[in-house]
Amino acid sequence: MTHSTSFSGPELCRLAAFEVVDMLQKRKVSPQELLDAAFSRIAEVEPAINAMPTLCRDRAETAARAISPNTGNPGDLAGLPIGIKDLTPVAGVRTTFGTIGYKDFVPSASDPLVERLEENGGIVVGKTNTPENGAGGNTFNEVFGRTRNPWDTRMNAAGSSGGAAASLASGEVWLSHGSDHGGSLRTPAAYCGVVGLRPSPGRAGGGHEFNGFMGEGVDGPMARSVRDCALFLDAMTGYEPRFPISYPAPDQPFQKAVIEARSNVRIAYSPELGGFSPVTPEMDTCLRAALAQVEKSGGTVEEACPDLPDLERTYHVIRATGFLTGAIRTPEAISKHYKQTIRQNTDFAKSLTIEDVAKANIGRSILYNNMQKFLTKFDVLACPTVGLFAQPCEIEWITEINGQKLDFYMDWLRFAFLATTTSLPAISVPVGLNADGMPVGLQLIGPPRGEAKLLAVARAVEMAVGGPLGPINPNVRHL
Repeated sequence: MTHSTSFSGPELCRLAAFEVVDMLQKRKVSPQELLDAAFSRIAEVEPAINAMPTLCRDRAETAARAISPNTGNPGDLAGLPIGIKDLTPVAGVRTTFGTIGYKDFVPSASDPLVERLEENGGIVVGKTNTPENGAGGNTFNEVFGRTRNPWDTRMNAAGSSGGAAASLASGEVWLSHGSDHGGSLRTPAAYCGVVGLRPSPGRAGGGHEFNGFMGEGVDGPMARSVRDCALFLDAMTGYEPRFPISYPAPDQPFQKAVIEARSNVRIAYSPELGGFSPVTPEMDTCLRAALAQVEKSGGTVEEACPDLPDLERTYHVIRATGFLTGAIRTPEAISKHYKQTIRQNTDFAKSLTIEDVAKANIGRSILYNNMQKFLTKFDVLACPTVGLFAQPCEIEWITEINGQKLDFYMDWLRFAFLATTTSLPAISVPVGLNADGMPVGLQLIGPPRGEAKLLAVARAVEMAVGGPLGPINPNVRHL
């Protein structure tokens, strides 16, 4: 993996998160010095990318003065600045959810996940941009406008964690929080050349006051490398009594699995998931080239895919229940501002019957069983994170891939559906650049609650292709 993009930010911002945390724990650098570096870089690049429109410097500096490193905790961030997606409340910090109805909302309490991260030494420096209510694969909204891809500012950073991915790629922060249902942290990671992990439901997360038993939308870590991603997951993981499906952290930290990663991985590759989703020839070629490097490093790759019956319908019915849950709790004063695609999702949800929901529950069980059995033969199932490379910012959603017409705004994100529907962990890891110099993301789907194995395979892939990428200076281009 070679690239020539320069980086002119503070040298501290260039370092890996785990390196900076080690420096913090050894008191070779202070949290305040890191805040100075982060805010300097944010000021430098924000005009070009619009990744972190809300900052909270005074709050961050107050937190920095109170930091006391806990080196016995594998999730200790020791004073590392982090970003939080603008769907997750942070006490005293403007939280808009990307919608006009909440443009001036300032919560009095933080989400329990934010509390955990701050207890583990993370310092929130700002809120990253998201599409309205996190709905959509392109990050823009009427409150803050568009987030642009640092690799080419004409292009989008994907969504809905587009601000988080762009902030990482450009070196604004070392770690950034994301969330994912239909690929919301995986697709931005792929487009911006960073790592995004969708954990198992209950592995990491907050209180989810009104939908705590629904595990399809999950919080997760985003970083510039697999090891940094594991560090962030260690900081997020643990039992949370306010989150009813949560469970305790594992006995071994996820970072250990990454550090001990070996090259003899077993990967199944399916470029279209058995015909489920189209992919451009260029994307398939890039991914096959990366997997060939994995084979040269000692891994095995076999083209294979389990049977995935009724995946699309099952996913959309499950997704619709979440939309309807949110709609029931949302006042008309807020929802009247929503964009058309959100209204379409709510209308679809209202059209469903209880039989539709029951069939979806049966369908997801069949899909889970097929995947669980399949993943006893392989470490992971690999496929594209998304079927084509980053597109211009002005395009809200893709209507055609490789000659196949797409009718619904989620159709181009189909590669994200499988992990969500089956509650399996999945990660997008950068594996190089295409002919236009844009990042290429490979998605890996792991076994049930198999984040440790998934991260180890991702690290093996990262080593085989010579990664990680970044950080970079935004490549400012104009249409």
